[in-house]
Amino acid sequence: MILVADVHGAFEDLARVAASGETLLVLGDLLNIVDHRTHEGMLAEVIGRDLVVRLADMRSRGDRLGARAAWESATAGRQDEIRERMDALVETAYAEMGRALRGGDAYVTFGNVDRPGRLAAHLPPGCRFVDAEVIEIEGLAVGFAGGGAPGLGIPGEVTEDEMRDKLSSLGDVDVLCTHVAPAVRMLSGDVIGGRPKHSGVVLEYLLQHRPRWHYFGDIHQPQAIRWRVGDTECRNVGYFRATRRAVRHPRVS
Repeated sequence: MILVADVHGAFEDLARVAASGETLLVLGDLLNIVDHRTHEGMLAEVIGRDLVVRLADMRSRGDRLGARAAWESATAGRQDEIRERMDALVETAYAEMGRALRGGDAYVTFGNVDRPGRLAAHLPPGCRFVDAEVIEIEGLAVGFAGGGAPGLGIPGEVTEDEMRDKLSSLGDVDVLCTHVAPAVRMLSGDVIGGRPKHSGVVLEYLLQHRPRWHYFGDIHQPQAIRWRVGDTECRNVGYFRATRRAVRHPRVS
């Protein structure tokens, strides 16, 4: 099986990977709200790239209150229009995702920028939305727990209590798949900037249940893409929008 995360609109490359005939695991963040390298994406289409650049600069300097004030000033009176335009772009993007995955054998969970219900509704036959469940794949028990760490109040975020409930429903697995990183500094800190994003509950699960592998995404420029936590080999399989490459799970005899 092969894995990707943080597709962020790279659907042409996702189609190429899905057409390989191998079982594909997609670990969330299908939508491209903002590409923080170029400041392009859905948000720039709706409010303009200049404002996106300005907000990103303020956040990078730690001025979150200033960024919030600038957002509220720029969008005052336009909230309904912005919401409607974003909704339309989300619908278009998920339709593209569905076409990219058509004919593939895929299991898909969600990340923090996703809208889980709408993502699931656009998956084609042969592809399955998975969350808080265990699937046997190639003889391995693979557990999925979707969602990203809280911070922006967007639909794909899950609280630590919600994540704990998901993980407790899995029990022991061979492979854990999440979108969010475990609370390990080298895996959850983005070297380009931005707040660390991780889950302490995921780390607790690894230490208690000791799956052999843990795959995740979310952190685009991590300090390390591999790290061992107890008996578990952890691996960041993103940033697919930049790498255009899937990660292959090792075949173990």
